[in-house]
Amino acid sequence: MAGPSSFWLDRPVLVTGAGGFLGGWLVKRLLAAGADLICPVRDWVPATALVTGGLLERVNMARGCITDQQFLERCLGEYEVKTVFHLAAQSIVPIANRNPLSTFESNIKGTWSLLEACRRSPEVEQVVVASSDKAYGRQETLPYHEELPLEGEFPYDVSKSCADLLTRSYYLTYNLPVGVTRCGNFFGGGDLNWNRIIPGTIRSVLRGSRPIIRSDGSYIRDYFYIEDGAAAYMHLAEKLVGHPELAGEAFNFSNENQLNVLELVEKILAVMNSSLKPDVRGEADHEIVHQYLSAEKARRLLGWAPLFSLEEALERTVDWYRENLNR
Repeated sequence: MAGPSSFWLDRPVLVTGAGGFLGGWLVKRLLAAGADLICPVRDWVPATALVTGGLLERVNMARGCITDQQFLERCLGEYEVKTVFHLAAQSIVPIANRNPLSTFESNIKGTWSLLEACRRSPEVEQVVVASSDKAYGRQETLPYHEELPLEGEFPYDVSKSCADLLTRSYYLTYNLPVGVTRCGNFFGGGDLNWNRIIPGTIRSVLRGSRPIIRSDGSYIRDYFYIEDGAAAYMHLAEKLVGHPELAGEAFNFSNENQLNVLELVEKILAVMNSSLKPDVRGEADHEIVHQYLSAEKARRLLGWAPLFSLEEALERTVDWYRENLNR
């Protein structure tokens, strides 16, 4: 997959969720490509990459909420936005289980507000919407492929199924030029959600503590490196231009690795040369036991491939936390 092209030079781009984990990496990559960014931000969070990475002074920041359609229309219109990346979401599964309504508000209403604002903004040329492997829900068929039905059951999964279906509806009904990404569990430097297994494990080891596994360690997930994710989003947005047959389509992006949580933690411990043993608690519930994705469609139709192997990605991630955790 080629690096950023002149396509992005001076291009007005709106990124929702720019203060989030993926958002920070995507903003960094878009700025490097010369894009002109507008970033709606609801809360001021000093620890985000947008702030700590010195990116905030290089973007146009608008204070407002993703569920406010009029605010979004103003942003799109005043900045003459051509490309939209919709990443804003409540993305933590345990929080969704405890607070489903706030998750539905952000992830479902936030998506229809953004799509409707884009529909009413004639300058918008492509919209990339972040769905998730969780949108598939529990499936007997593995690996997950894009033709499977969307059958989320638990609050976070349902919110992603709904957002995904809304996006497809706006393409079929209004011919809005959308593309949907379905990725596994993102990991990489800058993730400050310590209840996620990778940053939580790395922080524990750096502090000399046993890493905690909330589940019994057998849950299988698809782990996808954050820099690969940011590059994949940009790649899809570029491909949507001049390829109308791709509009309305969803794409899985994955390294196509099958790892259970215990195996992943052991890989991290090996990278960090640690002899600590994980604390396996078996407390997790309302989560899907086995998930992983096929990226065959993205390889075939988009010419996409990941930039890093899992081992390289884990090494880069550990290096980031070693250098930055104390800050």
